[in-house]
Amino acid sequence: MSQSPNTLLINPTITTSRVNARFPLSLLHLSAALDKHGSSEIVDGNVDRDLVDASLRKLEQGRFDAVGVSVMGGPQVAPAIEVSKAIRERFPATPIIWGGYFPTLHTETALAAPYVDYAIRGEGKESLPELLNALQNPEPALASISGLSWKNGGSIVHNPNRHFALPDDGHVLPYDKLGDPRRYLASTFLGRHTAAHQAAIGCRFRCTFCGVAAMFGGTTILPAAERLERDLSYLKYELGADSVLYFDNNFFDREADMIPLLEVMAKLEMPWWCFARADALLKLSESTWKLVRKSRLKMAYIGAESPNGQMLKEIRKGTRPDQTLQVVELCRRNGVIPELSFMVAPPQNTEEETEHTFEFIREMKRINPQTEVVVYIYTPLPESSRHEKDRGKRPATPLLDLNGEPVVFPTTPEEWTQRQWVDYACHVDAPWLTDKLRQRIHDFVTVLRCRYPTVQDLRSPHWAKRSLSAMATWRYRYRCYDRPWELNLANRLVRLRIPQVSGA
Repeated sequence: MSQSPNTLLINPTITTSRVNARFPLSLLHLSAALDKHGSSEIVDGNVDRDLVDASLRKLEQGRFDAVGVSVMGGPQVAPAIEVSKAIRERFPATPIIWGGYFPTLHTETALAAPYVDYAIRGEGKESLPELLNALQNPEPALASISGLSWKNGGSIVHNPNRHFALPDDGHVLPYDKLGDPRRYLASTFLGRHTAAHQAAIGCRFRCTFCGVAAMFGGTTILPAAERLERDLSYLKYELGADSVLYFDNNFFDREADMIPLLEVMAKLEMPWWCFARADALLKLSESTWKLVRKSRLKMAYIGAESPNGQMLKEIRKGTRPDQTLQVVELCRRNGVIPELSFMVAPPQNTEEETEHTFEFIREMKRINPQTEVVVYIYTPLPESSRHEKDRGKRPATPLLDLNGEPVVFPTTPEEWTQRQWVDYACHVDAPWLTDKLRQRIHDFVTVLRCRYPTVQDLRSPHWAKRSLSAMATWRYRYRCYDRPWELNLANRLVRLRIPQVSGA
């Protein structure tokens, strides 16, 4: 009779320091699922900064039947490669399974690596336990596991996608596996002990540029109010959390479904931040907004993306520019700070669309000066990374670089660690950007964030932020963004916080 499987779950390093570590929620959910039929342990590279040593030490100290590595695109790919290679060298017989956004969006790329044996696409709470069972027993066969991609000789097999679920076993997540979970509570603009939490999974919208849409395919599942109350009560009364960052991909869904959750949050009154959509917030009734205010929503991160209505249609965003302007005013009236993200420098009409976005941002600031702005470069997903339901639908114009050549995406994990592709994955650069426009965007953002320092910056003293704002006033007023040398010099001393880099 085979032993119950024991799995080592690894969260490769992605934060710049321990202070920025948040709960590795995906691994906590996986661990809870695995422990129903076996056991599991977690190594979090955001806390255990020597990730390779910590992982190898765990494997040497106990018996593990497999290693699961959670991989986001961008800066997390390199440490994922490093730890996977080290494990393959030291423990060549131990199966290595990659899961998360990177192997979901780039499945064949992940499996092209000799140190990756299996890839879990989408949610892994059911697929991973089934895979562990299949590795220990002749039945069921690998081909029966939904959401799994695997190597069969010289070819790669992609099993059908798995339908998502949000099972509830009546227990909170196994936070104790992180050692002291209180070390994950951060001092933020929300409170002194801010916890990260995810209530719902997925998003029912199908934006063509979005990795969430590619992973979930337009599916979203909300938790029961009882579950949310149990989870938040544990965070508040057991761990001492006083505020919450909700990492739901889209917190506000249909109003009728949100009311029971908002009632729970209004009862606990923990200040919170979340992702939201302009159209969803505009549809809320006054009675629901009353609940929102009582629940102490402090900031909502809203994907505005573009002031171009036609572009919003092409990327299937489902919102309009006028709704963006309406929602910043609505948030002002309800005491909520809107944090809006924009994607500049699209592949077509690159400079024109970028300047149009700059002017739109100024209009938003006129309506609500408290509006926070995050500027990204528009870097669409490769066609092969879109959800299978969406591939071939509304195919985008081929992406061309500055030389007019087609953009060729990496075919190995190592290639994705090159600076140009890390920047692409993080929406900070694109092959079609000229040096002149790249500098123009950088200068605009410098003037904007100096003129309106973010409230999320707790490190910089108030006098410094006021001084920078005063220095930037004339540049902002007269649109003199180019070469803000004095602001760059002052920033070396003050080092204003950048939300898209350091997060909430």
